[in-house]
Amino acid sequence: MASIGRLSTKGTVLLLCDMQEKFRPTIFQFGNVVSNAARVLEACRILGIPPIVTEQYPKGLGPTVPELGASDLKAHAKTTFSMLTEGVKEELKSLGEPKKAILCGIETQACIACTTFDLLERGMEVHIVADAVSSRSQTDRLFALSRLKQSGAFLTTTEGIMLQLVQDAKHPNFKEVHQTIQILEMYILKKGLSPCLKYRQ
Repeated sequence: MASIGRLSTKGTVLLLCDMQEKFRPTIFQFGNVVSNAARVLEACRILGIPPIVTEQYPKGLGPTVPELGASDLKAHAKTTFSMLTEGVKEELKSLGEPKKAILCGIETQACIACTTFDLLERGMEVHIVADAVSSRSQTDRLFALSRLKQSGAFLTTTEGIMLQLVQDAKHPNFKEVHQTIQILEMYILKKGLSPCLKYRQ
């Protein structure tokens, strides 16, 4: 039976890809993407899902932006488009080789795509948070998401990920996660954005 993409907190890892300072002025809806990724990170912390952070050539592209809320995490520096450096592979091994990955970051047609392909080839299930990934152009973002879906990745949203992970209003951490969702909703209303981001050319 083919996987239906049901998420759980067990055997899942959060991958946060290259949300760095030098990308801020060039990536479409950068602030909203980082805000959504930060909510996913917060929810994963609450639920005990380990996060892994990478930075693409940090010497030239700068550090991870502070608003992601990942300053306590060691970022893996890389030059490859895929996040799966030797350091990241070792970290995955130390986590017991998680079977599922939640993926946020940039750019969709480059590092997100290459990471997804590598994860799928490792036999992992990949859940791309569509409103927490972006590119310099909307065309690249949309075609990359379509291509990755064809390859077997699951597309979801920030709120969708949170609700899939708790699954029940009786979950012991539901109230904390729900507060994170409410903060996201207030941010969306303030900015006049839909939960999936209103991308415009």
